[in-house]
Amino acid sequence: MAELRKTVLVVDSDEASRDALSGALRRDYRVLRTATGESAIHMAESEGVDVMLLDVTLPGITAIDVLKIVRENYPHVAVVVTSPVEELAVAIEAMRHGAYHYMAKNAGDDAVRTLVASACERQDQNRSFLRLSAELSEQGEREFVVGSSRATREIVDLVQKIAKRPANVLVLGESGTGKELLARLIHRQAGEPGAPFVAVNLAAIPENLIESILFGHEKGAFTGAIRQQIGKFELASGGTLFLDEVGDLRMDLQASLLRAIQEGEIERVGGTHPIKTSFRLIAATNVDLEKAVREGRFREDLYFRLNIIPIRMPALRDRVEDIPELANFFLRRYNVKFRRNVQGIAESTLRILSAHWWPGNIRELENLIERLVAVTEKDWITDEDLPYDFLVNPGAAQAPSTGGNVFDAAVDAFARNYLIRALETNGWNTTATAKALGMPLSTLKFKMTRLEVQEIKRFIRGNGVPEGSGDPYKKKPGAKVGAGQKGGTVAADRRRPR
Repeated sequence: MAELRKTVLVVDSDEASRDALSGALRRDYRVLRTATGESAIHMAESEGVDVMLLDVTLPGITAIDVLKIVRENYPHVAVVVTSPVEELAVAIEAMRHGAYHYMAKNAGDDAVRTLVASACERQDQNRSFLRLSAELSEQGEREFVVGSSRATREIVDLVQKIAKRPANVLVLGESGTGKELLARLIHRQAGEPGAPFVAVNLAAIPENLIESILFGHEKGAFTGAIRQQIGKFELASGGTLFLDEVGDLRMDLQASLLRAIQEGEIERVGGTHPIKTSFRLIAATNVDLEKAVREGRFREDLYFRLNIIPIRMPALRDRVEDIPELANFFLRRYNVKFRRNVQGIAESTLRILSAHWWPGNIRELENLIERLVAVTEKDWITDEDLPYDFLVNPGAAQAPSTGGNVFDAAVDAFARNYLIRALETNGWNTTATAKALGMPLSTLKFKMTRLEVQEIKRFIRGNGVPEGSGDPYKKKPGAKVGAGQKGGTVAADRRRPR
């Protein structure tokens, strides 16, 4: 990706001074020149200025007034105040009003180049701070977990091939499959240290704010726009822009996105001039974009621009071999977060997790492990720690059959869980439970039989958890192993659950 040169604006009423300063900088920077403060303010808005060399002896509007306006409206511009000779009073006044530095114009070319380079570095640091503030994300804490499944290995192989090629990538897949984590992996594999990664979840932004957040806005562009705001496109310049849920983007914003991709420029809301930007675009969606194109909900030309390198993320149910590795990865993460020391997950529990349908994919698995680590008081996570939904039909959880009545199955699952909770509350005393539920005992027993509640009770109690015991592994040496563990006896040193 070609790096955009920084733009330096020389503001000086003396032509010879403009020539001298421009000559010292022209080789390394894009240099613009003007003789008045009024035009300098206009160019700060329209030309994407990074550093301004501002002469203190301007006619008309004073340099200090220009400095105040620039600092208030264009805070990303680093202003260096210059004067014909070194004057301490001018330097103090300039710094008091927010100038980056002060310089005498007779300081020499090397001093000019050194100071401008330092100002550019500070400006980059300011932009990095804005990126971090805007993100407030878990960047650096979240990572793409490589599993052992063939589907995962194929994706990682593809990433290694395309990461250093700055072509647009379209990541497809259900919600929760790790599309943003994959985008971060591509960004890291590109191997550009310090390059920004800016993620935007378009579905989470109110529709009336999307344009301002993506493209930025000028002061006064709309009610409440009290200062200039840099958009995500500018923050991502030189790095990667990740647009999640791009299939939900409005048609008018699709046109603006297409222009940004094709022309390499954007325009802030309320702005009058285009701003150059360069970034690698990774878009993601769970929408069928081909169908959306056919139905007129998504621009065909934008679809072809995005779909240069398509990557389809498999659902978690299609990569079940990865579930144990993912579960243990999240276990380690939340051990650190909650300052816990949960040793692991029982093998029987991992088998139950591997049989679950996971409609929420990796995100659902992560949320479950986070909850289990947060609430368990034991050294190992076992079957009894799982929500009842996972124990309804242990080891054989399936997707709703297309030939069956999905609604009735959902009602049965709810009724089954409700009965189990009621029975647990009443110590599995059916008489007390029937009274608490306000139904005849015969009705309760009929429902328990139809919904296989007794089988679930035996399953829960049969996983090495004697009645009244909290930890199934705090047994006396030589005690029999429960149904949830493999045969033999429990050793005195507490065997790893299986």
